[in-house]
Amino acid sequence: MEYTPDPVKIFVVEDDPVYMKLVHYIAEMNPDHIVSTFTNGSDCIKKLHEKPAVVTLDYSLPDMTGADVLKQIKQITPETNVIIVSSQEDINTAIQLLKVGAYDYITKDDETKERLLNAINNAKKNISLVQQIEELKEEVAAKHEVSNGIIGDSPAISKVFRLMEKAIKTNITVSITGETGTGKEVVAKAIHYNSPKKKEPFIAVNIAAIPENLIESELFGHEKGAFTGAMTRRKGKFEEADGGTIFLDEIGEMDMNLQAKLLRVLQERELNRIGGNETIKFDVRVIVATHRNLAKEVKSGNFREDLYYRLLGIPVELPPLRDRSKDIVLIADHFLKDFAKENGLGKIHLTKEAKNKLLAYHWPGNVRELKSVVELSAVMCDNNVIEDDDINFNSLQTEGNFTFEELTLKLYTFKIIRHFLDKYDGNVLQVAEKLDIGKSSIYRYLKEMEEEGL
Repeated sequence: MEYTPDPVKIFVVEDDPVYMKLVHYIAEMNPDHIVSTFTNGSDCIKKLHEKPAVVTLDYSLPDMTGADVLKQIKQITPETNVIIVSSQEDINTAIQLLKVGAYDYITKDDETKERLLNAINNAKKNISLVQQIEELKEEVAAKHEVSNGIIGDSPAISKVFRLMEKAIKTNITVSITGETGTGKEVVAKAIHYNSPKKKEPFIAVNIAAIPENLIESELFGHEKGAFTGAMTRRKGKFEEADGGTIFLDEIGEMDMNLQAKLLRVLQERELNRIGGNETIKFDVRVIVATHRNLAKEVKSGNFREDLYYRLLGIPVELPPLRDRSKDIVLIADHFLKDFAKENGLGKIHLTKEAKNKLLAYHWPGNVRELKSVVELSAVMCDNNVIEDDDINFNSLQTEGNFTFEELTLKLYTFKIIRHFLDKYDGNVLQVAEKLDIGKSSIYRYLKEMEEEGL
């Protein structure tokens, strides 16, 4: 796919009429280029609102130096690629101009034509690459829109949405708690990619997945020779996340010694790499997550109280899927739609019996388990219709999966009846005997469940 902008707007700033014609000719060799010429820096600056992709800039102008024009271009349109064209072959000047943002430095000689043409073509490739990166960033941001990543309209998840909206508007620290599989990283990404920092890095670190003796280096970096095996200098995750967001998953697994170092780094907003003396300042938004109850961990002496309050920020508690029965079918349909799209399948449907089977299950693995179950069901089903027999639960907790939830007595009754009907393959007589109620009562409940779409 070609990303080069079409047409490409080029400004030529040159007071020498001979070189003006030469550079204009070179720039117009490509019919996709729109070329404007200027004999001084001031006129060029006045037209920068047109956002040229490339500016070829004579270093010696009658009204101002090329360095001054370059500085203003980079302030007004920082994405513009500036190619300096100079009659002086001064290495120090060239280095200084490249340091402050010039794309290239070309001397006026017999090879100017070829060098300038190559420089313009390379600048266009750079523009194309930047454009691709920006488009990819937009795609990533769209992928992590709240409405795409988190599905549901139950009261429990609606509360999460409200807290996320508040977190998105500020840079306050966010602490996310919830059982494994409830989508803590999904929420962290949704907050980042919908915030003003969405085009900056999102760096995720799973504390539990890194050996204890390597976590400090992973977070804060190290200098060459800082310890055995440190063959080169390495930036830590906080440096990589500078300007963006760092997500510290399973923060409750961090040992007490590193907790003290993390607290100091967060308080001072600066760090030292292991084995280094340089103080490195950073600006990151911090989001942490854990499946543990950190307040209890503090009371038991496993987590520092001062770090707990530093990290608390906006607390977002993700409800387990069993407390979101209203959302289960919505989420299942979402996963099926994505799975069908990724695998070139048509629309996949859940039968009423399949939906009831999903609703009756306890979901100890939460949303992650639901995704696995429905994707397997999509593979096992025939004619893109998932029957209840196509749904298989592999959890070790499938037996005795009834839990107390905040439901009405009527919904509890529905849940109990559905559970026993599934267990005894729809044998109403056997279920009536087990529950010690009449068959007519079960049929009445089934009719009410059908009317309420359960």
